[in-house]
Amino acid sequence: MDTQSSWDSLRKQARNLEAELDDQMHMYRKLVSTKVDDSNEGNLGSNIEQLLKQLHQVISQMQAWVSSGGSEIFSHTLTRHQEIHHDLTQEFNRLRSSLRAKREHASLLEDFREFDRARLDIEEGSGSQEQSLLKERATLLRSTGQVR
Repeated sequence: MDTQSSWDSLRKQARNLEAELDDQMHMYRKLVSTKVDDSNEGNLGSNIEQLLKQLHQVISQMQAWVSSGGSEIFSHTLTRHQEIHHDLTQEFNRLRSSLRAKREHASLLEDFREFDRARLDIEEGSGSQEQSLLKERATLLRSTGQVR
């Protein structure tokens, strides 16, 4: 009876973590599809990574339990949780890459806009040479800061 309750406890933990991950992933999907700059992205990404690690630990415990003589039904349940973990991890990595690409794209567009504005200022002669140099310096600093 004790072994059955420990399996049930592990299964319940896995389901709770999967449900929480679903909620977090839904918010992350919305973040990726809407905004580029959001202060919650770092916290949300870290939280998802932590939940994925916790789920992996629970699955490892379930695997140890099945290896010590669990039935075929338990093995099937374990496989399903492993598949869910794998799918969630892949989706998170894909979304994180998409968000990173979106940020880089926005940054490049902003740099181009600033370059274009500086070029127009120089062509129109509206800015002093000192202002033009300061703008160019700021653009260079910003672009080298992204390379690091």
